[in-house]
Amino acid sequence: MTNSLSILQQSVTKNKPNPEQINQALLEIEKNSKKSKESYLFQQLLGTWQLYFITGTKKAKKRAGIVLGKGFYLPSFFKATLNYSLNENQGNTEEFIAGIMKNSVQFGLMSLTFSGCAKFLPQKNILAFDFTRINIDFLGKTIYQGEIRGGKNQEAKFYQEKIKKQAFFHYFYLGENLISARGKGGGLAIWKKV
Repeated sequence: MTNSLSILQQSVTKNKPNPEQINQALLEIEKNSKKSKESYLFQQLLGTWQLYFITGTKKAKKRAGIVLGKGFYLPSFFKATLNYSLNENQGNTEEFIAGIMKNSVQFGLMSLTFSGCAKFLPQKNILAFDFTRINIDFLGKTIYQGEIRGGKNQEAKFYQEKIKKQAFFHYFYLGENLISARGKGGGLAIWKKV
């Protein structure tokens, strides 16, 4: 696993490993994470993380599980970030920690931010989320903001809904400057700390 973590760390340097090496490293780290049953803390996610490597999934499935697409590094002109913070208005339970998640995409002079509720299940390393608000900025000025997907009504029932009905990431590596997860759809992703 040490070699796989080294490959992950190299992925943020100028000498990036090829996508196939990254895929293999991610799969090995994920496998070891399942074996060790390591639990992470929501506090490890707090802050802003920039997405820089993703894989898709192929429609075909094999016995071993989901078949990954090749994967690729996001181009430098495309900036996508996730921001996690605690939800001070929602009490935590033994099952989950309440949070707020923002997903921002910046392209050129425009940025688009989706935000909403999140809940982290430390015993499963799963973060479920639902975006219920949108913000569009142009040249640093907000040109539109509003509710989406049921807005406040959806937020009111988010924490009671079952995970299987929600979008989620299953985190299998949370380091100081890198995190990686598998999405509900089966793809893998790596983010670096901003």
